[in-house]
Amino acid sequence: MNVVLISTYELGHQPFGLASPAAWLKQAGATVTGLDLAVQRLDRAAITQAGLIAFYAPMHTATRIAAPLIGRVKALNPHAHICVYGLYAPVNEGYLRRLGVDTILGGEFETRLTALYRRLSTHGMPAQREQPEPRIALDRQRFQAPDRSGLPGLSQYAFLELADGTRRTVGYTEASRGCKHVCRHCPIVPVYGGQFRIVQREVVLEDIRQQVEAGARHITFGDPDFFNGPGHAIPLVEALHRQFPVVTYDVTIKIEHLVQHARYLPVLRDTGCLFVTSAVESIDDAVLEIFDKRHTRQDFIRVVSLFREVGLTLNPTFVTFTPWTSPERYLELLERIAELDLVENVSPIQYAIRLLIPAGSKLLDLPIVQDLVEKFDEAALCHPWSHPDARVDRLYADALATVKDGQARHAPRSAIFRRVWQLARDAASHNRQSPISIAPGAPIPHLSEPWYC
Repeated sequence: MNVVLISTYELGHQPFGLASPAAWLKQAGATVTGLDLAVQRLDRAAITQAGLIAFYAPMHTATRIAAPLIGRVKALNPHAHICVYGLYAPVNEGYLRRLGVDTILGGEFETRLTALYRRLSTHGMPAQREQPEPRIALDRQRFQAPDRSGLPGLSQYAFLELADGTRRTVGYTEASRGCKHVCRHCPIVPVYGGQFRIVQREVVLEDIRQQVEAGARHITFGDPDFFNGPGHAIPLVEALHRQFPVVTYDVTIKIEHLVQHARYLPVLRDTGCLFVTSAVESIDDAVLEIFDKRHTRQDFIRVVSLFREVGLTLNPTFVTFTPWTSPERYLELLERIAELDLVENVSPIQYAIRLLIPAGSKLLDLPIVQDLVEKFDEAALCHPWSHPDARVDRLYADALATVKDGQARHAPRSAIFRRVWQLARDAASHNRQSPISIAPGAPIPHLSEPWYC
């Protein structure tokens, strides 16, 4: 049977979520075509010849892009079995089924996707809608090295830009999935519920090796939190550095873990880590408590200091617009970013991130959230909310437009920051001049694809 795996968006990376199941399915006897619609056109011939078509839905944006494509694919091949797999599949099950999806797979999807293929190959297309495969599976899988042979080359994806303006080809892999924490705003929690699963070290290293052979000189680890298991992560990067000493990498680690495991920061530096992304989210301790982030404003400031001492680059991310944001608090955040000399560290899109409340969000357990959200919007895949202060929603729209304009013109980060800061000052009715200089700083290593969800 022919199988088509479709990715619509994975943050500018060659999708692990296609390459990993492709290896499993090929071993089971499938003829697999991988389509990354972020850089490719839909292959009508492959669609019409497939018995199983599976869309990868690891995040909100990817799922929204996939939704209208499901009907298009069904029109091209009404007899194919349609599957959606990944983090956003089970939490949006009702909506996806109404679009015509037959199978929903969340969590550790490789074993279940392979089981689905074998079932369809043996018994054909079932008449019943009920699926025997569990919608969420958290098995401890023995992974296989991803098969990237059918995917577009790495040169078609996001690149790393260094401080001196040179570029490096970027690969992408995952050393773990899920997370042992239960931050209320995080979309991982409804599926993994505080659990995480590792990808065996030899599999990760083999995946890196094949990407290095394909030209990668930098690796992004897509783990939700690289320090969920330091006993797995640290030996892995040490082995990476031994085998590929010229290859650099970046990881994502929560502020709480950077404080708790500060002793490992020199190891990251010495093994080629160029920057660490960390979801700071807010400098308002009340908002951090609502999110259940388990860190404070002072923890963030401490991490900034630790990184300066060690010589690592911090890439902080924020949820800048929430129901509890005020123009004054937003301005304060920008001023702290400037005072901490982080203007060059923050991707401008972070100044215009609005709280997303997806289906199943643990935020919905809180009465203060229940009172402000509207009915779930299936087309938007979230619960809409409006700020009680209209100035905040206007500020959000203005900040987003300013960031998009600045990025389209390739304006320096400091220039975009200065424009956003002016918007915030006007919204907060502050007439004082900037308390500190916002002069352009030294560029930091960063990926060409802005971080988004």
